[in-house]
Amino acid sequence: MEKNLAIIPARGGSKRIPGKNTKPFLGKPILSYSIRLALDSGMFEEIMVSTDDPQIAEIAREYGAKIPFLRSKKSSDDHAVLNDVFEEVMVEYQKQNRKFGHVCMILPTAPLIQLSRLHEAFELLCNELFDSVRPVVKYTYPIQRSVFLRENLIHMFYPENYRLRSQDLEPAYHDAGQFYWIRKNKLLSDPKKGGIIISELESQDIDTEEDWKLAELKYKLIHKIS
Repeated sequence: MEKNLAIIPARGGSKRIPGKNTKPFLGKPILSYSIRLALDSGMFEEIMVSTDDPQIAEIAREYGAKIPFLRSKKSSDDHAVLNDVFEEVMVEYQKQNRKFGHVCMILPTAPLIQLSRLHEAFELLCNELFDSVRPVVKYTYPIQRSVFLRENLIHMFYPENYRLRSQDLEPAYHDAGQFYWIRKNKLLSDPKKGGIIISELESQDIDTEEDWKLAELKYKLIHKIS
């Protein structure tokens, strides 16, 4: 039976939070949480970190991940997307004549992922005909009633919804930006995407120092740390 592969994409050169992938999160490099999650899951034959940065590679090895090859410059620039990383990793493994079953891309700055969610998403991938499965979070306010400003004047994106009650509008969700299970021989961009719903407590975008502090507070709440 083929085993799964975990890919943790962690390039250097973060601009909004310098050194983001190795910055201490409650005392440990934030990258280490994604590695530990993958190790604890017991779901993967190999857990690899795709990086172009020697410091990230060193930390990844220290916490139990492998660095079978370094990421190319092309997949490390500011325009590279997750699909670029995924394709590069799979091509490199093919060169080594190594094959895996399904693949999970676990982002390096997602310490709030719950192990049960990783299993839940994998079961959905295996039991349904999805190309990929990811966690999603419900918008707290209906996006159908969202507005934009022009010279301080408010305009509705969807004015036809002005008189509708919030409870009559279909709930909308966004990608939690945590992990992506990918069916064998598929791409992250393939069209049939499945989703599992997680709570706001389990998710936090980390793009600013304020986001970082919020994520640490949520982690403490989830794990009952005082």
